[in-house]
Amino acid sequence: MKKVISLLGSTGSIGQSTLEVLKLHPESFHVFALSCFNNVDLLANQCIEFQPDYLVTKDAADAKLVEGYIQGKSSAKVLSGSDGYEFIAGHSEVTDVLAAITGSAGLKSTYEAAIKGKRILLANKESMVMAGTLIMAEVAKSNGAIIPVDSEHNAIYQVLTSHTNKSIRKVILTASGGPFRDLSADEIEHVTIKDALNHPNWSMGDKITIDSATMMNKGLEVIEASYLFNLPPKKIEVLVHPQSIIHSLVEYEDGSSLTQLGCPDMRVPISFALGYPDRIKSGVEGINLEACDNLSFTKPNHQIFPCLNLAYEALDAGQAHIITLNAANEIAVDAFLHKKISFTQIYTLVRRVLDVSESEDPDDIDSIILLDKNAREKAQQMLMDVKIC
Repeated sequence: MKKVISLLGSTGSIGQSTLEVLKLHPESFHVFALSCFNNVDLLANQCIEFQPDYLVTKDAADAKLVEGYIQGKSSAKVLSGSDGYEFIAGHSEVTDVLAAITGSAGLKSTYEAAIKGKRILLANKESMVMAGTLIMAEVAKSNGAIIPVDSEHNAIYQVLTSHTNKSIRKVILTASGGPFRDLSADEIEHVTIKDALNHPNWSMGDKITIDSATMMNKGLEVIEASYLFNLPPKKIEVLVHPQSIIHSLVEYEDGSSLTQLGCPDMRVPISFALGYPDRIKSGVEGINLEACDNLSFTKPNHQIFPCLNLAYEALDAGQAHIITLNAANEIAVDAFLHKKISFTQIYTLVRRVLDVSESEDPDDIDSIILLDKNAREKAQQMLMDVKIC
């Protein structure tokens, strides 16, 4: 029987890579729905190629554009807005949902998939960061499942499928270190947008690439790992591994460490998530171990990457601080990409917003969304006070 999949964010880098893998297995998957935020041209082209039942765009205007593009070439019904994303995430025919909408915008649709008991292929870490406790509770209640797509969490998941986390001494998330891993504190003060978007190993969207450059991405992954694998912060460590071959390690109480190795290509963890519990072709060659003559690991430089500390602080402080961290970071990264602040001021802005964070943790999805909104407003207000270098 074919798996029936909705792609939340089919035009982003993860969505496109997922479709590349799906093309290798037409007998095993039916693409039920595709969706985008801005790239309606690509969405229309994807629709014509994959012939889904539904498309979703961010608003009615974009929906009308897509309807014009696909007229006579597809019978897909075009929906729009938050209701549309939630509809394709929770539809009764859907078995699998790729959650790959960038940032907090993917929260409600991911939560809907959790409520409806879907198998969630999780690439949107911000949903888990903002509402990890609620999402995991709904997944347990609905007999759904979450299979992480992030390479680091996917690696841990592969190790843990045959072991219990009760015997874990610690997990180590590896980080490439991004484009600035070898810079001094003085040098990093003067980096440009172009520099920050020039990731040495991975091809990703702008937001996650900047997060990788600040190592906030790794901080968010620490939070995500805590929720996904029910681990306290003290059991989650980060090491810089520039080669991006070893994607994470799990160290057990007996001193053994298990890991997953793979080329730095997102089609590898995507194919694992799509095929699980089976292994399916990804289109990626295996590792040439003879060429891996220098696998290095170092502790992150917290002076260069202070955002990593903020994530640990927020995780210790509670859910309200975590939501504030994520919201402020999204505002700060967008401001940097629009030349409103410098690279190092991303940390400055997030730090300032965290210092005035609400202290009461939310207990439902509406409270989470409200807290996120308030944090964004605070970040926007403070943004006007940040002096541009």
